[in-house]
Amino acid sequence: MSQGLLDAQNGATPGGVSRRTFLKFGITVGATAGGGLLLGFSLPAASQGQQPASSVISGDADETPNSNLFEPNAFIQIDRSGKVALVIPKVEMGQGIYTSIPMLIAEELEVPLDSVTLKHAPPNEKLFMDPLLGGQLTGGSTSIRYAWEPMRRAGATARTMLVSAAAQQWQVDPSTCAAQGGMVTHAASNRSIGYGDLVEAASKLPVPQNVALKNPKDFKIIGTPVKRLDSPEKVDGTAQFGLDVRVPDMVYAAIATCPVFGGTLASVDDTSAKKIPGVRQIVKFDNGVAVIGDHTWAAKRGLAALAITWNEGAGSTLSMKQIVADLADAARRNGAVARKEGDVNQAFSAAKNRIDAVYQQPFLAHATMEPVNCTVHVRADGCDVWLGTQVPTRIVDAAVKVTGLPADKIVVHNHLLGGGFGRRLEFDMATQALKVGKQVGTPVKVVWTREEDIQHDMYRPYYYDTISAGLDANGKPVAWQHRIVGSSIMARFAPPAFKNGLDPDAVEVASDLPYDLPNQLVDYVRQEPHAVPTAFWRGVGPTRSTFVVESFIDELAAQAKIDPVKYRRDLLGKTPRARNVLDVATQAAGWGSAVSQGHGRGVSVMHAFGSFFAMVVDVSVDQGEVSVNRVVCAVDCGMIVNPNTIEAQVQGGIIFGITAALYSEITIKDGRVEQSNFTDYRMLRIDQTPPIDVHIVKSGEAPGGIGEPGTAALAPALTNAIFSATGKRLRQLPVGTQLQSA
Repeated sequence: MSQGLLDAQNGATPGGVSRRTFLKFGITVGATAGGGLLLGFSLPAASQGQQPASSVISGDADETPNSNLFEPNAFIQIDRSGKVALVIPKVEMGQGIYTSIPMLIAEELEVPLDSVTLKHAPPNEKLFMDPLLGGQLTGGSTSIRYAWEPMRRAGATARTMLVSAAAQQWQVDPSTCAAQGGMVTHAASNRSIGYGDLVEAASKLPVPQNVALKNPKDFKIIGTPVKRLDSPEKVDGTAQFGLDVRVPDMVYAAIATCPVFGGTLASVDDTSAKKIPGVRQIVKFDNGVAVIGDHTWAAKRGLAALAITWNEGAGSTLSMKQIVADLADAARRNGAVARKEGDVNQAFSAAKNRIDAVYQQPFLAHATMEPVNCTVHVRADGCDVWLGTQVPTRIVDAAVKVTGLPADKIVVHNHLLGGGFGRRLEFDMATQALKVGKQVGTPVKVVWTREEDIQHDMYRPYYYDTISAGLDANGKPVAWQHRIVGSSIMARFAPPAFKNGLDPDAVEVASDLPYDLPNQLVDYVRQEPHAVPTAFWRGVGPTRSTFVVESFIDELAAQAKIDPVKYRRDLLGKTPRARNVLDVATQAAGWGSAVSQGHGRGVSVMHAFGSFFAMVVDVSVDQGEVSVNRVVCAVDCGMIVNPNTIEAQVQGGIIFGITAALYSEITIKDGRVEQSNFTDYRMLRIDQTPPIDVHIVKSGEAPGGIGEPGTAALAPALTNAIFSATGKRLRQLPVGTQLQSA
């Protein structure tokens, strides 16, 4: 960690060496020199010793009972040789849970991390449901919050049964035995026995319903900086992502989908495409066409040779001007009430000053580094689906719907995800691949191009917020009214959660502020952007709400002529954890020290995902170009599982947030997405990435989420810093567009 824990609070190089060999050598040297590269998936020893050569991921878990295994629950399998396999109920997309969740289990099971292998959990809502999300999903920064007690309890249950089995064999009291390092020992008689030798006996014991968990003071693994278990395999290329799938007799599909939202396929002239060597078949479906080839190049050439006619439909006239006008009109309607305290109207009448603002945030694409892909084999008697997904059970549902096969004939092979950010909470890529696969018969891999990916994403909604505050004579807010207008993702994704017209995700943070505000009215108006599909995007509701709230709090501080940090501290008396992270971050950032002309410093505070964040961003602005010079973040995420993961996730989230705040927007013209690749959907480059200092505050509270808060808290600190540097208040993102037009 940059600042540690705060107790307070297959090509070849010219020389003939393969690139992979060269990369492995280079990384080995880098790791020895100090730090290393943490990317991939082979199990490093907890002691940082030599890593085993075998893969730590052994594939999908089998739901069929095995008499040679000790399986006390859905998460642990121990064979007669003593090998321990852990079935991980969440999916790994770079966030580190294939390290953190094993740490929870291994801590209580009393096995070293270098003795386990990992398996992807199969689709099974009953066994692997996350009650925080209502399904077998990975998202919402819930993985450790969900796993904290159940995974430890799973390990403790297995340990208890193994100790009992050994005690019975030795005819001693179980309390006189201890488990350690994958063995049970009896100190009084100097006896020990490995877990593998206890498999049969332990399997015959009843599963205890209540087992004691370790006191945190006795943790050996939890809270320590453990290296990522998945790093080596990702570095040496043996890690299997969806894009890496190869199965016998597989063919390849290149896809073109109607560029207009809601449009369909009219006709295809495939005469030229069929003449291209390697092209096997042309497949048509409702809103697109696929060319099937012996390899990707043949499929892509064939697709380019097609003469396609589209039925564009009514969506061909859709524009950003229309979408924004509809949102502005919707903002004039009363919405579903998310929070109401006091008498807002009376408070506004008595206020000394009133400030009104409109904030807008654009459509955003996910643009994951691993493009959308899915491999399927649809047969009369069954269907196999290979991909990386955040929603394995929904993939089963999609396959049932498209193929007509029963669920027990669908096999989903889940893989590592090369980025998710909410994109792989969706199953449109599987549906499309299945439609193609039904017409092909052999296994077919469908890979979207980057252009297809960006122009047919499911987008973070365009949000339109109206917000007002009444201030007393001292500049303190006495009235607060906030209306959120935008698409409801929950109404589509989880209909039972959308009640009485209120989308709980859209109003998150906005409806539960850390600040002491006596009179509040927060409501939500649903306004769907015609046929534009919307979905969750990293940080979900807190990202959009935090930008509005923390930007507006800064406006109030400026109106009151009070330092923005002091202004916040004075309103955080009832939320000491939020005030504490604010103090830690601002002290570390040197808040209050002088900045040179053209430079500025901004701050934000957030309570979301069960964690408390404060962020300080330093920027410089030169002729409309913004450089982010430094980011300092303090985080109180409760009990710490792996500080390495926390730091990495916060840093990654911040970089993701900087990219979006500075550059990212999806715009629509003539019913089409105008952006197509990283040439016009810009990414932050490595030389633009600032130093990011992460300060982790120790806490005894239950763990909070960590994968998304860094993204959610970034944008307002950045725009507040721009205001400090330029005096320009940005109420709309992205920054680049707004500064250039200001």
